[in-house]
Order: sequence, then C-alpha cells, then structure tokens
Amino acid sequence: MRIEMDLIKVVEQAFANEKVASYPKFKAGDTVTVTYRIKEGDKERLQKFRGTVIQLRGASAATRTFTVRKVASGVGVERIFPIESPFIESIELNKVGKVRRARIFYLRELSGKKARIKEKKVATVKEA
Repeated sequence: MRIEMDLIKVVEQAFANEKVASYPKFKAGDTVTVTYRIKEGDKERLQKFRGTVIQLRGASAATRTFTVRKVASGVGVERIFPIESPFIESIELNKVGKVRRARIFYLRELSGKKARIKEKKVATVKEA
C-alpha cells in the first residue's frame, strides 16, 4: 500500500504544471482575480473573475481546487477552478483577508456590509 502511494506521488510530480508554482499563495478570505481563457466556437478570449476565495480543497496539486465567490448585479456567483487547469492564465492576489475558518460558507447568507471581510494588517517596520 505504501509503495502505491509513493508511485502516485511520483506520477503527480512528473505531470505537475510549472505555471502553478508562479501562482501566489492564497487562502480562504483572500480576494483574488482569476484570468482564464474562454473558448467560444473557434475564438478564444480572456475573462477576469474577481471575488473572495471561500474554500480550498484537495490534497495533491492534481486534484486541488478553489472556489471564488462574487456578487454580480445583486446575485451571488460562485465558480470552482482547478489549480492545474490549463485555461487559467493568471491568478492575482488583491487583498489578504482575515478570517478564522478554512471554509467561509457563511458568506452566502450575508449581504451588504455584513458580508465584508476584514483586511489583514501588514506590520510595518519603523526605522530608528
């Protein structure tokens, strides 16, 4: 059983996407902009989806996904992105949120100011 698990990890590393290493580290509560390629017939275009990460799931890089939620015209929209997707052009970290949970599904029931997430304060170093 142990040998099979090691073989699975070796195969996953062999097929790992190099582009994934360039993505910023993010977690639930962070606001990200995901730029992804959309195919419409024989044309391709880039579309940006900016929202709050509400969950990360999956143990290995091959099966890892993240869910991004935004409110568009008063309607909540969620989209699940596989990290290894070849259609993801880039991921940009816009804000680092301060939440105490790994999955923030409670945002679905909140609206308006209650749905805001506090931004993590960055410690600044004072020069003497």
